[in-house]
Amino acid sequence: MSGVRRVAMRAPIALTLAMSLAGLVAIAVGLGRDPARIWTSLLVDGFYVLSLALGGMLFIAVQHLSGAAWSAGMRRVAEAMMATLPVAAVMMLALFFGRGSLYAWAAAAPAHESAGLASAYFAVPFVFARMMRRASSHQDTSADPIHHRRMVRYSAIFVVVFACSFSLASIDWLLTLDPRWTSTMYAVYVFSGVLVEGVAAVTLVVVLLHEHGHLADVVNANHLHDLGKLLLAFTTFWAYIWLSQYLLIWYSNLPEEAGHYVVRTGSGWLPLFAVNFLVNWVVPFCLLLPRVSKRSPSMLKWVAVLVLIGRWLDIYLLVSPQTMKAPAVGLLELSIAVAYGGLVWHAVSSALERRPLVVEHDPHLFDCLQHQQ
Repeated sequence: MSGVRRVAMRAPIALTLAMSLAGLVAIAVGLGRDPARIWTSLLVDGFYVLSLALGGMLFIAVQHLSGAAWSAGMRRVAEAMMATLPVAAVMMLALFFGRGSLYAWAAAAPAHESAGLASAYFAVPFVFARMMRRASSHQDTSADPIHHRRMVRYSAIFVVVFACSFSLASIDWLLTLDPRWTSTMYAVYVFSGVLVEGVAAVTLVVVLLHEHGHLADVVNANHLHDLGKLLLAFTTFWAYIWLSQYLLIWYSNLPEEAGHYVVRTGSGWLPLFAVNFLVNWVVPFCLLLPRVSKRSPSMLKWVAVLVLIGRWLDIYLLVSPQTMKAPAVGLLELSIAVAYGGLVWHAVSSALERRPLVVEHDPHLFDCLQHQQ
């Protein structure tokens, strides 16, 4: 199978360095002019990259726990996304130095406790990502079913531990930006975004690989159709949580809750607030609803790109209204985002290069190749 070959798609080192340098220059300039704006961008982009890595892990866990066979040929793409965890860890831990610009409560909190919690939050995905990748690597050379059973076991434990640790992490990193506001749906809302981002990223990379012939014998229109259905379903799930949280707070109209949305629907933020819902659900829903769209590589590719842009906007609206008086998306933000994008590209492409693109001894591979709609 041509899909089993290793794939050469690593980002050029010179380009990665140039993108990173642009980001470092933007950070240096921004810290001297407007520190709050820079730390806001670093939190937004750092959490975005973290969501990408966790989204890949969730994609794998869901497929294993559901016994899905159709996705066996694209599992390595989701595993490659886990390679961005070290990048996300460095990005998020660096926020320790800018906590005073982001969190009103940071001055009263012991510094060692903040750093310790952040490190603990990364320990969970690091441990499980390592175990999952090790079990998956063994399947390249061994058909022993113990490796598959281990991945199912790891996935089951991971989703339980992840539900607890990520809920706390999303509260610490995002919800406490406004210590006066609370929502019992917040962790589920952020989780839904992580799930959408993971599916969109897997879809985009799979389509790009398929277009270049790397997965020609493994992925067909039926597999793309399933990816399209997943993307449609999870964007709708995100919209359901988004709308539920908004309507419940709007209807009760309690001052301690409504303030969160009063700011985001004010004159400066309202256009972005409306665009957020359009980009993350309305447009993808309308485009992916027809069956032919979910089987079109071109359509899936651009919808995935749109959703990934929407995910950045959603995180931006979670963070920025609490740290800035008005929206600011300019050259500084673009330069930092480009730098982070270069690092992610390099990490994912390098991970894809290191191992065969398809696990040869996956017990579900035969059913995957026979997949029909």
